[in-house]
Amino acid sequence: MASTLRDGGYTSCKADPDVWMRPKTRPDGFKYWSYILVYTDDILIVDHEPKLVMDYLASRYTLKPGSVKEPDQYLGSQVSKHYIDGAENPEKPRWAMSSEAYVKQAVADVEMELSKVDQCLPTRVTTPLSQGYRPELDQSKELDSKRGQYYQSLIGVLRWICELGRIDIMVAVSMLSRYVVSPHEGHLQQVFHLFAYLKHHKRSKMVFDDSEPVFDESAFRTCDWSEFYPDAEEAIPHNALEARGNGVVTSTFVDADHAGCKATRRSHTGVLCYVNKAPILWHSKCQNTVETSTFGSEYCAMKTAIDMIEGLWYKLRMMGIPLIGPTSVFCDNQSVVKNTTAPESVLKKRHNAIAYHRAREAQAAGIIRVAWENGETNIADVLTKLMPGPRLKELIGYVLW
Repeated sequence: MASTLRDGGYTSCKADPDVWMRPKTRPDGFKYWSYILVYTDDILIVDHEPKLVMDYLASRYTLKPGSVKEPDQYLGSQVSKHYIDGAENPEKPRWAMSSEAYVKQAVADVEMELSKVDQCLPTRVTTPLSQGYRPELDQSKELDSKRGQYYQSLIGVLRWICELGRIDIMVAVSMLSRYVVSPHEGHLQQVFHLFAYLKHHKRSKMVFDDSEPVFDESAFRTCDWSEFYPDAEEAIPHNALEARGNGVVTSTFVDADHAGCKATRRSHTGVLCYVNKAPILWHSKCQNTVETSTFGSEYCAMKTAIDMIEGLWYKLRMMGIPLIGPTSVFCDNQSVVKNTTAPESVLKKRHNAIAYHRAREAQAAGIIRVAWENGETNIADVLTKLMPGPRLKELIGYVLW
């Protein structure tokens, strides 16, 4: 396949070897990159003449009858066109993906296993985990090897469901994933509770809206960083490709649940990255250190967000996609925003020095700009803590349709 694609003028992307690309020009003179995404025998083409590409592949391979069409599924997700009411151009279709079919099959498999022991999934489930349950405090009996392996397989299924966009269960899955080595009976019962939640809460369509977001520019501070970080600049790869096509705006929401783990008192980081209005990356994970203050945990989360942003920027540049301005980062901690945006602001907690300078230098280099976001509307909050059903439903409505 690699030889075939090279013969067709495609080269493998340096940031993702499964993405193949070549420069193309539309009849109206618009220059862009044509992409072929290859995963074993699944191929997704982004091109203004996709049939010509498939005809070329058909000249080399035998294609499955009826397989050459607009995508309706890819890697376990359902793919469809979506029209947004009230958008600037409501007649323009956006692409969307949904995990509904994958979730339905996964739930059916779990119910079949439970039926063998005369059990069934819980009903009236409003949250991913039972109210008040904390997996780190579970003192139930440890599972035997067979049931432990079953627990591990279910966690694997849930993690893939998260990859397919169900960010409403990410915190619960992240917490339960910590116990795949020695799971307890209570952990397994909560996994069943999670599948019951998925069965009764099917909202899972994630729409990739390509329109540019509009931000309140007064929320961002402009200042001179040259005295503090005179050499700060983005490390643009020497082999970055020519930027072709429409430019994109990137934005990120970041949050932390301070001392969220009841056993270790480690905080939990949540990050959600957008390209234009399309959610692209999501992260929910317990931090590696114990922070003594909310300020420290939020700064650690900010550092993680910057690492993700730089990784996303690298991938976009290596795919030849133009970037418009710095990434707008929204954080609900006033002290972190002040420390990151004001050059004259000094650090009082020395053990946060790495995260402090990492964030400030990224701002000085023009990679990010930071603004305060009200905690009530910070979408990343859904990736940091367990919350009541109504609050979860409110926040997830910003992301899933």
